This record gives sequence, structure tokens and C-alpha cells, in this order.
Amino acid sequence: MYSLNKPGSPMGHRKVLVALAFVVLTNGVLAPVAHAEQRLRLATTTSTENSGLLAAIHPTFERAHGVVIDVIAVGSGRALELGRNGDVDVVLAHDPDAEQAFVASGAGIDRRAVMYNDFVIVGPATDPASVGTAADAVQAFAAIASHAQAFVSRGDKSGTHVKELALWQAAHV
Repeated sequence: MYSLNKPGSPMGHRKVLVALAFVVLTNGVLAPVAHAEQRLRLATTTSTENSGLLAAIHPTFERAHGVVIDVIAVGSGRALELGRNGDVDVVLAHDPDAEQAFVASGAGIDRRAVMYNDFVIVGPATDPASVGTAADAVQAFAAIASHAQAFVSRGDKSGTHVKELALWQAAHV
């Protein structure tokens, strides 16, 4: 999700133009932006940073637009908080409900879906909770609970953690 500070925020319209250009780049089109700021602050998830995607696309964007992108890799919740506080110019997260609330609150504009994550449950090969036969993630979580198996959580308010909590709730655990 890309989201920008309100146009009336410090640095005004120039940062909005740079951030919009960044969105255009990630959709495969380069469009030059006049009067760009020298730095663009991007809060993104650790999984996006670790994927190598940003390292692959940033140099092209930076050369085309005369801007350096400063990446802050954190969980989705923290990335949205940085955006809400005006500490970053662009947010790239993966918690659609929180992103929509972020924009609805006026903290950001122009939410766009640019990618998705798969939620994968990993466990021992012996599969003591029969997670491998579950029809979906909710059933898998219910099976983990009903078989009293250990579950390790990130517990960090990241998009992954928020999704995990939603799955436990849906499984009535």
C-alpha cells in the first residue's frame, strides 16, 4: 500500500509529486517529476525490504527523479504509525484493513494494492495437529489449538501478526 502525507503537510506539494512518481514507477512506468525533494522517506515492511524488490527498483527511480530514497523497514503497524505522524512520505504495508482506516482517517491518500503475501503455516514434518489436511488457515489454527500444539507468534503488530490474530479469532481460539 502506498499512502502519502496530506498535501498541506510540511514540504507540501513537491513531496506529493515525488511520492506519486514513486507509485508510477512501481507500476512499471517512469515519469519525470520537476522540483523533486532530494530525499523521499519510505516506511515499508521488513518482508518487502528483505525481498530485494526495493534494491532492484530504487536506483532507476533515484536516477530518473534526482531523489534518494531512505527506507525504514518495520512492521505494517509501525510503518502506518510513521506515516500518521508525518515521519515518512510514503508507506508500503500489508495490512489492508489498517491501510483503509489510515486513509479514511485522513492520514494518507491514494491507497493502492501493489502486491500480496501468502500466509504459510510451518511446522514439524510429523504434523501432529494434522494441519496439512486442513481445508484452510482457520481450520489449521483450530487444529493447532485442539491438539495443544505450540505456536510461535511475531507479536509485533505487523501485518503478519494482525492476520494471525484474525485467524485465531475466526477459529474461535
